[in-house]
Amino acid sequence: MTGAPAHDGPGERQPRGPAVAAVAYHDGAFVPLREAQVPVSTQALQYGTGVFEGIRAYVQRSTGEPAVFRAREHYERFLSGARTLHIDIGLDVKELVELTTELLRRSGLSEDTYIRPLAYKRSLMPGTPPGVQLRGVTDALSVIAFAMGSYTDRSGIRCAISSWRRPGADVLPVRAKATGGYLNSALAVDEARAGGYDDAILLNAAGNVAEASTSNVFAVVRDRLVTPPVTAGLLEGITRDTVIRLAEDFGVRCEFADLDRHDLSTADEVFLTGTGSEVVPVTEVAGRAVGAGVPGPLTTRLLDAYQKLVRGDDPRHADWLLPAG
Repeated sequence: MTGAPAHDGPGERQPRGPAVAAVAYHDGAFVPLREAQVPVSTQALQYGTGVFEGIRAYVQRSTGEPAVFRAREHYERFLSGARTLHIDIGLDVKELVELTTELLRRSGLSEDTYIRPLAYKRSLMPGTPPGVQLRGVTDALSVIAFAMGSYTDRSGIRCAISSWRRPGADVLPVRAKATGGYLNSALAVDEARAGGYDDAILLNAAGNVAEASTSNVFAVVRDRLVTPPVTAGLLEGITRDTVIRLAEDFGVRCEFADLDRHDLSTADEVFLTGTGSEVVPVTEVAGRAVGAGVPGPLTTRLLDAYQKLVRGDDPRHADWLLPAG
């Protein structure tokens, strides 16, 4: 949901030393990145009261220029999450998309790029007493961009089942990319990597699969493509939706149904989806091989179709790509 570049990849890993755009959008203007600073008293830093998105721009094979992938859908989710936290940034989806393409034009980056918008609570308004709160606090928006190519491991990754549970929707707004909620993901990833795994799959309070640390989970179980429903406590990933629709293009209908540990241990295929990670085969879960222990045929087909799509080679979904030039 997956995502941290976003919903966005196993532990949301980034390449070492990515090239970062020298310009950012901050406090209503494009400014040099070094000037995009916040004070240590920022409320979102203290209490995790912010929402973010991870958005990719891919260099198109036909033009050599970047295009933003599903920008409108990302910003619709962004604004929905902001409303949940009573954050009003004063911009609509169209204005945010225009802001993003302008940032890319100013960035100087000519490769695949990751865009990170962040809306957050900043400082107490006059007369507001100190404390944890969402009202009586100013709102702010910052957007940065940095180079990030594909880091999908086509050979597959190994996932642990985390001892940390995914919070329910009655604990945190799990359908929003709220910054504070990602402490749960960080703890799960840390535990998994300490055990020699690449990523963690988290269960919900009912013991069913919610999602991976920053990615949504899919499984092929008895020839059925299955992913948990939103009621399992997951972020509705943009890449999740993309893959479901790509599968439909193949004539494969995705079922929304609960998955438990047994389903994962007996599945023919398991894969993760997220903005950062894209489509990631999972070849081992909790010490047990998935299927034959190699990426399965549907996973591989979807991975290839996704790469073709984001590079502008699939005319059926050309409207998902917005040229940034």
